[in-house]
Amino acid sequence: MLVILHPNTDEGSEEFIQTWSYLKNLKDIEVRRHLVQGRMQSLTELYLIGNTIALRKEDILSLPAVERVIRISEEYRIIGRHKDDGYREIGFQYNGVEFNQDTLHVFAGLCAVDTREHVEIMMKALQDHGQVCTRMGAYKPRTSPYSFQGHGKLCLPYVFELAGKYGIKVIAMEVTHETHIEEIDAALEESGRPTGVMLQIGTRNTQNFELLKAIGSQKEYPILFKRGFGITLSESLNAAEYLATAGNANIIFCLRGMKTSFASPHRNMVDFAHVPVIKRQTRLPVCIDPSHSVGSRARSNDGLLDVFHVTAQGIISGANMVLVDFHPKPELALVDGPQALRMDELAHFLEDVQVAHTAYKSRRQLTEKYLGMEV
Repeated sequence: MLVILHPNTDEGSEEFIQTWSYLKNLKDIEVRRHLVQGRMQSLTELYLIGNTIALRKEDILSLPAVERVIRISEEYRIIGRHKDDGYREIGFQYNGVEFNQDTLHVFAGLCAVDTREHVEIMMKALQDHGQVCTRMGAYKPRTSPYSFQGHGKLCLPYVFELAGKYGIKVIAMEVTHETHIEEIDAALEESGRPTGVMLQIGTRNTQNFELLKAIGSQKEYPILFKRGFGITLSESLNAAEYLATAGNANIIFCLRGMKTSFASPHRNMVDFAHVPVIKRQTRLPVCIDPSHSVGSRARSNDGLLDVFHVTAQGIISGANMVLVDFHPKPELALVDGPQALRMDELAHFLEDVQVAHTAYKSRRQLTEKYLGMEV
């Protein structure tokens, strides 16, 4: 059962104290509190977990701080969409950037940070093209223990410094251990917090539940959660629910292709048809990762790279974020150089993204016309 309190409820108020006391004393019921910070107001959501069938909605609604009560039958209690909850805010704002199921942001950047020079070239190019987000890999889990694992905390100071210099507001950065959050936080603090970080959970850690709990328990940084490459969509969404139950529901769900023998010649089977499915089942914005789906610079007869094609497929299906590899010198990249786009392809890629996004918006307008309602 989901209990929504009146907007901007003060947790020190008599109304809240009375409501909280009543709910905490319910037999065989656990109460979990989540604060949703919107643009105009904050909203407190209380999740009642246990034998809620025996609870009467009318009794809960009569409590002084309660605005609405929703019975939850769906699998994803916090990240999911539920009946009669259409008014609930979707998405979040972080460091001045809005993320929801209607926005679109491109996170172009280095899969793995290698040199300060390459970071600066990338960030300057992004600024020149009006971009405020990027991806920068400091910690890199690899299949082989002998492969480059990333520079880790050693590169964080200059990555954050350059982000501030070139107006980058959000950096998507994978973490593989909770100590990485402490290192990121310390480096940001020491540099005066010139930028923001979105913590990325890679596909290898999708079901690392202890890591998910640790990352979900912090509320400073939003989370980019990648689908597991060898599990079902439902299993991946349940794993994302671990983050939310730990306290942080500022999550973006990323599709990055499925590992299967049928994917060839691509690196993974492109799964971007699941974009609208995730948006229908959950309140999460959806990201696509065309670089790790395709895994090459293969070019079609029409002149477009396969990465461009699958990006357009995801965006025209409603994707809200694109995570894509670029590198000033792909031949020198320490990770995934063969799939990285070149700097002279950035302008083309960004324009192509806008073409696909315009097509998506046109399709929505067409649907509104024929359904006779706003969608």
